[in-house]
Amino acid sequence: MLNPGSLPALQRAIADAGVDGWLLFDFRGTNPVSCGALGLRGMVSRRIFAWVPRSGLPTAVTHNIEQGPWRDWPADWKKVRYSTWQQLEAEVGALVKGKRVAMEYSPGGAVPYVDYIPGGMLEMVRAAGATVVCSGEIVTRFYATWTTPQMAAHVRAADLVGAVAREAFTAAGARLATGEQVMEHEVQAFVMDRFAELRLEFDHDPIVAAGANAADPHYAPSEKRPRALQKGELLLIDLWAKEPEGIYADQTWMAALGAPSARALEVWTAVRDARDAAIARLLELVAGGKPIRGGEIDDAARGVITKRGFGEYFTHRTGHSIDARQLHGAGPNIDNFETREERLLVPGVGFSIEPGIYIAGEIGVRSEVNAFLDLEGKVTITPREIQRELMVV
Repeated sequence: MLNPGSLPALQRAIADAGVDGWLLFDFRGTNPVSCGALGLRGMVSRRIFAWVPRSGLPTAVTHNIEQGPWRDWPADWKKVRYSTWQQLEAEVGALVKGKRVAMEYSPGGAVPYVDYIPGGMLEMVRAAGATVVCSGEIVTRFYATWTTPQMAAHVRAADLVGAVAREAFTAAGARLATGEQVMEHEVQAFVMDRFAELRLEFDHDPIVAAGANAADPHYAPSEKRPRALQKGELLLIDLWAKEPEGIYADQTWMAALGAPSARALEVWTAVRDARDAAIARLLELVAGGKPIRGGEIDDAARGVITKRGFGEYFTHRTGHSIDARQLHGAGPNIDNFETREERLLVPGVGFSIEPGIYIAGEIGVRSEVNAFLDLEGKVTITPREIQRELMVV
């Protein structure tokens, strides 16, 4: 969150981006990056701006009737007020005229995770005499990076999340072995109950998908549409959780309910090897000291799956950003498929690596781990015990 303690780091990121400042804008929550950075509390129903220059103190542009949400804005920072549209445009213009300004704008919509500024607002800022560029590098370096304590919290959560997945498979397998019927949503409930016992938080329900249901990457089991697990099929569990105020751990695990078929092993092996190829490429690039983009990691995973003959069935990016505020964060993604992700993976960022193969009506397999680049240039993969072989229960 933007405050006096975080301002030096933010201004270094602004300087590194080669701009004069970062212009934060929001209207009724349409820009989650601005909302997360400012952390305003209370009703904000009018347009707001916050100008953070490369050096000097930030300035907030606030509406006269909504001063309460700015109660935590530092007293020695600047704050101007407006009521009319003419006043708003004049105040913003005075801040940005003749300057190179970063905003959540991505040319051509290349990176939608930093593309929240309405076209009309861009026109207004440009008409004031500013040159607007993408804030993506600032968002990566200031908004999306983790601290060392956050990394430690993530590692702890990751080990617990992995353990819960394995427990869920074992419990389901034990029930099936007795001839009991087991439903997908019951396995989902087991996972959520264990998270509650472990005091882990999650923002939406985990995915539990059996057989062909796993070919839908965002499948949602339901008690209203119960589906029983069947011997001989694969079971996918995609689960995520965090400590309170911590960083999410996001993983996908696979198990066979009984002896897996040759087809299941073929697909699983392709996905696992793609995951490992992505990790290997990441480690190689970090060791070489070269700038790293998520697209290179995506290409490495996709290349393996394509060579195995399943390229058309890998229908999503290899991974997403995980930041301090969101499971699907605003930082750089592992993507050269869905979007033109051009941002660098810099020290402090975390993300998932989760290739998958989804053959509608037949089979779905995904394997997911997380990665973090620490401030010393070291790569940490979580959980510490990643899945190497298909579990059989």
